Amino acid sequence: MAPDEGLAEPGGRLLVEEPAPHVARLTISNPGKRGALDHAILDAFSTTLPRLEARCLIVTGEGSTFSAGYDIGHLSSEGRAEDAEKLVAHPFAAALEALDAYPYPTIAALNGHAIGGGLELALACDMRIAASTIALAMPPAKLGLIYSHTGIRKFIETVGAPRTRELFLVGRRIDARVARDWGLVNAVAEPERLAGQTLALAEEIAANAPLAQAGNKR
Repeated sequence: MAPDEGLAEPGGRLLVEEPAPHVARLTISNPGKRGALDHAILDAFSTTLPRLEARCLIVTGEGSTFSAGYDIGHLSSEGRAEDAEKLVAHPFAAALEALDAYPYPTIAALNGHAIGGGLELALACDMRIAASTIALAMPPAKLGLIYSHTGIRKFIETVGAPRTRELFLVGRRIDARVARDWGLVNAVAEPERLAGQTLALAEEIAANAPLAQAGNKR
């Protein structure tokens, strides 16, 4: 099935396609900003996911980039904290809620770096597979931002408090294999095999009983 645009507005796009029966793939497309999550992309998650009926959902990025996080490049240093808080408070939170509410399993295929909000978006998926060449990081401290308590709680639930402190207080990047050891991702694949490996897993998941999958996810 040919890709469709989840939202046709200026800025980034969310491309939607069906690479296999009962499997939907959503691709974050914002190549000029390294997959930054702008309002168009975040709103597309909120409006597109409730319309899908796929039994497994893949979220990935375009080219060699997954997502560099929130699109805050246009914000001034004076208004950055306040405007970023507004971004997180509505469109980003709504996108995460849409992923969390999706009734069937979701997989993040991390084809490129997953930074900040891009990494939290991946954590909203049920499973994550990372290309071996990527880095993952939470840099809010380096940007002068205080992260949301709900976002930090998601990291604590995934990797525990000590690793969460390391991610947020140090702010350095970790590679895919360290992320796997921490439990931040489920598996690591070579870049050329990531798409195929993720699709094979999605097809296996989609072949299971949908009522059981929905019930187990809840």
